[in-house]
Amino acid sequence: MFEGKKIIIVMPAYNAEKTLSKTFEDIPKGLVDEIILTDDASRDRTALISESLGIKTITHSHNKGYGANQKTCYREALRDGADIIVMLHPDCQYDPRVIPFAVGILTADICDIIIGSRIRTRAETLRGGMPLYKYISNRFLTALENICFGQNLGDFHSGFRVYKRAVLEKIDFLGNSDDFIFDTEFLAQAIFQKFRVGDIPI
Repeated sequence: MFEGKKIIIVMPAYNAEKTLSKTFEDIPKGLVDEIILTDDASRDRTALISESLGIKTITHSHNKGYGANQKTCYREALRDGADIIVMLHPDCQYDPRVIPFAVGILTADICDIIIGSRIRTRAETLRGGMPLYKYISNRFLTALENICFGQNLGDFHSGFRVYKRAVLEKIDFLGNSDDFIFDTEFLAQAIFQKFRVGDIPI
């Protein structure tokens, strides 16, 4: 579909045995060249299920944290020659069917980074399962971050992100936190480096 572009999906996973297979099944067939899952020392069968699905599986010997899990994913994707890297949480919060559209925006050179926005309307978001307190926190933090960073994104804290290779090569993501603030640090670095960030409803 995207001739000459190697597309790799990375999945930072922790205790995802109940949702991994469904997430995998929803990925459009024939779209990506490789899927990499990094299991952050899950206490369930995440790694075994991943391997049974034919996913390249990397397992941490101990729990390192959400940010550290992404670092492993991105290092491996770059090592395997990815041109486009799709970060997809294997928890069924994000619809993989939008992947070709997000990748298309990057290959058309409209943006360098695409973020999946879970928040199109309040009613839809709450109906989709986001707790009210998380919705309120997300709205407040996203509004504040948009003001601080000069952006207009719908969801700064989404677990669906698509990057051009150049973004991961230029940003020193290995120096970022191993915890959940990794995502915000990464976006701040990307904006500082003048990468173009856009979003897509998911």
